[in-house]
Parts: sequence; structure tokens; C-alpha cells
Amino acid sequence: MNFFEQQDKTKKTTKKLIVLFSISVFALGCLNYLIVQFYLSTSKSYSSVSYVGEPGVHGHQEMHFTLWDPKVFVLTVGITLLVILVVSIIKGLSLRDGGQSVAEMMGGIRIAHDTTNLNEKKLLNVVEEMALASGIPVPDVYILEENGINAFAAGHSIDDAVIGVTRGCIEKLNREELQGVVAHEFSHIFHGDMNINLYLISLLHGILFLHFVGRFLVRSSGSSRRSRNNQGGAIVIGGLVLMVVGYVGYFFGRMIQSAISRQREYLADASAVQYTRNPHGISRALAKIGGFFHPSESHSILQNN
Repeated sequence: MNFFEQQDKTKKTTKKLIVLFSISVFALGCLNYLIVQFYLSTSKSYSSVSYVGEPGVHGHQEMHFTLWDPKVFVLTVGITLLVILVVSIIKGLSLRDGGQSVAEMMGGIRIAHDTTNLNEKKLLNVVEEMALASGIPVPDVYILEENGINAFAAGHSIDDAVIGVTRGCIEKLNREELQGVVAHEFSHIFHGDMNINLYLISLLHGILFLHFVGRFLVRSSGSSRRSRNNQGGAIVIGGLVLMVVGYVGYFFGRMIQSAISRQREYLADASAVQYTRNPHGISRALAKIGGFFHPSESHSILQNN
């Protein structure tokens, strides 16, 4: 399989996983509906108890559970999705800083074009080469004073993207290996991986918010006088439901997010080979990186930040 076939394969897989992620968010709303509908149905059954049997003879209580109620479905699913959407948008807006802000937040220092450091000059030359190969404008380059071998791309578009590289990366990798690493990051910029990460992180935050709301309801009800009556009991049950649904949704969402991140890393590796026309650079760089930590974990941490 050549690098173009690998790129097509990973793109298709990513699309399927993103669709699956979106479906899982809707499924959370449906799960909330089932739990709420069960509670409402059983509550109505208890409030209007009917007994089956002959007069004067002890009978049994008849319970009714109505699975489908369109009004409750629209209300429950709608509120669930609305809460997730609003919280996700708020989280997304808080992460909309450009690449420069992200790089500086991580402690990066912009490399001046007239730098006299030979390793930094080598890095700037490699970045210019990869910009030409990928057809992307030359981004600003930041150096992180860390001994480990790592690099990251930050920003939300080609225009505000930056590349960050650790000091250990430019000192411990030769030019060929550095080309592979930089080309890998250019792929993240070219294919919009930062926006995909922003989308996933924001949605996960919205899902987890359900858990926090549920925990707040349980705690506030437990410390309130209303917890002694039926209303307080209903609040506790509702809070527990939100806690469970939010945590389960977050757990499976994280699994899908990890799978998407792996696919984007495979795509970046294939694109690095395309840009450099040299499979040995990225493979040897990853071999060296493996001596410090797992490369996929490294990229995930830096991109998510």
C-alpha cells in the first residue's frame, strides 16, 4: 500500500468514526428519554394503583410502562442535546485562540528569521522546504526548551497555524529525521486536524457536563430539606441518571476520540512520506522518539492542549 492509498483509507475511517461519535451523542439523549419515560410511567402506575381480582379477594398490582411518548421524547432528547451543544460551543469559544497564543501558553519562544543558532537555522530551512512541498504558507516556528523529542502544530486554520519543536528535537535528530517530523506536523495543518480535535474536545466537555449537573443535583438535594419528601427523591434519581449517562457517554466518547486520533496520526505519517519522498526520515525519527515516550501519546497530549 503506497502513501496515497494509506491517506484515503485513514480519511474514510476518520469520517466513519466522526459520524459514530455524533450518533453516540444522539444516543445519549435517547438513553435519557428511556430512563425518564420509565420513571414517569411507573410513577403514574403507583399514583393510580389498580388491583386485578374478584371483589373482596386480594389481587395484585398492575404496572404499566409506555415505551413511546412523542412529547416526552422531543422534550428529553431536545434538552439533552441543547445542553451538550451550548456547553460545547462555550468550550469551543474558550479554545479559539490562534496558534501563537497556544504556543506561548505552552512556553514556546518564536524563532527569529535572523537567528544565529545553527540548529534553529536548520529547523527554519526544513520548515520552508516542507511548506513548499505541502503548498502551505510558511508558519511561525516556536522552540520549547525541553530535552525530549517532540513537535506539535497549533491553530485553527492555515493562516494562523504555527509549528512548535522542542530543543531536544533539533539537537538529537539529523536533518532527514527532522524533515520527517516537521512534515508530519504540516499534515496536521493541511488536513485540519486541529479543528477536528477542537470539535471532539468540545463535545466531550458537553457530555461530561451532564455528569457534573447530576452530581450537583444529588449533593444539593441531599443537603436540602426537600430531600425528605417525594420531590427531593425525584431530584436525587434525576441527578443519578445524569451522572451515569454523562460518565458513560464520556467514556465511550473518549474511546472514539482516541481511535480518531490514531487515524490522524497514520494519515500524518503517510503525508510525511509524500512531502519528503523519503520513508526513512519519519520512521527513524519515530524510532528515536520511542526511546522517550510513545509518539501517538505525545502528539495527542500536545494537540489537545
